[in-house]
Amino acid sequence: MKALLAGILVPVIALLLSAGPVGAQSPYVSSSDFAKYAMKLRESAILKLEPQVVIPTTSRTLGVSGRYPWKTKIVTTTFWVGEPSSQNNPVHNVSSSWDVNWETSFGGFDNPNPAARRGYIPANFIPRQNPFYVALPYNDVTRGTSKPESKLVIPWFKEAFVEEGKSVCRDRWLAVRNSETGKICYAQWADCGPFRTDHWQYVFGPEKPKPNLNQGAGLDVSPAVRDYLGMKGTDVCDWKFVDFRDIPNGPWAQFGDNNHFVQQGRRTGQRVVNAAGSVKEAPLPVRDEVGPTVIVK
Repeated sequence: MKALLAGILVPVIALLLSAGPVGAQSPYVSSSDFAKYAMKLRESAILKLEPQVVIPTTSRTLGVSGRYPWKTKIVTTTFWVGEPSSQNNPVHNVSSSWDVNWETSFGGFDNPNPAARRGYIPANFIPRQNPFYVALPYNDVTRGTSKPESKLVIPWFKEAFVEEGKSVCRDRWLAVRNSETGKICYAQWADCGPFRTDHWQYVFGPEKPKPNLNQGAGLDVSPAVRDYLGMKGTDVCDWKFVDFRDIPNGPWAQFGDNNHFVQQGRRTGQRVVNAAGSVKEAPLPVRDEVGPTVIVK
């Protein structure tokens, strides 16, 4: 470093001195002015040589990569498969917006009582769908057709569209973050609410949730999400959409026919079985050290 600095500064100083005595042919009226100028040259040379430290922006410190923005400080409530209707839940959750037999498809009542749960699942059965699920106040289909705005406002519509009236939102993944602790959970979009199914301006745009009986809640989460994040029944969370490829391991990868982790494990296992020419089931690629083994029933 010293040798390099000398190589930069010595020729410059020599050139300045060759102009004659300070004050004769130099723009510097005193030796102190010249000294200040020399120090500036030195500092400039050091800055060019020292490594630059780049401080991450806020968007890079939130813990989740991807193309979708965070929705922050959203009032979040807990709901569950099989929940009966009530004043704050005007539509029962025996059915969902996309499955009239949701409780049956799930495998039973997703009891939110911590005493009736084993880890992140109900104590009395193994769910057939991912127990990490959420609801958002938008449904992209109505009466067997796709809503007109869906193809314009849903970012992944073109890549996910299969046929008219088939939802491209169902089972989509979200990251949900406890606004207070910063802990992040991943879950699948399984139902529509709270209260509304038409607020695309919030779900896909910049608007805030509309006022409602649940303190303006804009997100419902399952008991598994609640427990993982350490939430109260009504809390404040941040959320964002996230592509499956960006999701890390966790207990959200363990259960459910609709779970992309489980589906991927089945395909991998089947390929190994076919290659071996045997009916022996290959081990599934469980990518998480926490929680039970992947269930593929």
